[in-house]
Amino acid sequence: MYIENLEDKKERERQRERENFYRQNNLPQDGETLEVPDDFLISAHSGDTLAHWRAPEFEAFERDRKWYLVVTLALAAIVGYAVFTNSPVMAITFILIGVLGYIQIHKDPRVLDFMITPDGIMAGREMYDFKNLESFWIFYEPEGVKAISLNTRGQLIPYIHIPLGAEDPVRIREILLDFLPEEEKEPGLIETADRLLRL
Repeated sequence: MYIENLEDKKERERQRERENFYRQNNLPQDGETLEVPDDFLISAHSGDTLAHWRAPEFEAFERDRKWYLVVTLALAAIVGYAVFTNSPVMAITFILIGVLGYIQIHKDPRVLDFMITPDGIMAGREMYDFKNLESFWIFYEPEGVKAISLNTRGQLIPYIHIPLGAEDPVRIREILLDFLPEEEKEPGLIETADRLLRL
């Protein structure tokens, strides 16, 4: 009984120390979650923020019944061909692509915070340091795309696209020119297909 109480007392003391540590460092307590981006990241960089804006993480397109009909028929044709050629793996793969695609296109985009600091660009919970970036380009169409394209040094993900939302692209360009060279980039095949197919 006495040993049990001593253990309980030590556990309560450890819990208090843990709570104090979280509180002092602006970290979430057990069971709490932070908004995107982490409040901790925003507070850590808020003193030296050069630009800060909010925008949806991706562009949501309007799709009519005709679009759904065409996509469904295309997937059905591919699955039918897979069944006809006795390729069950292909059939299952395209059925899964259809299901996951349906879930993805009905997902509402989260509104994220974006910040430019002297160290890099923060997008949601991700920080892209300028030392890991090679160049940038801003895609801008008055009634269309408004995004920063960052050329990274990475092999797997060579480009990162950051939406500008309602932010002034000229102002963002002027800020980025202090840290990165501007390198013109044409929209790639994936970006063009995304816009044409409304994905």
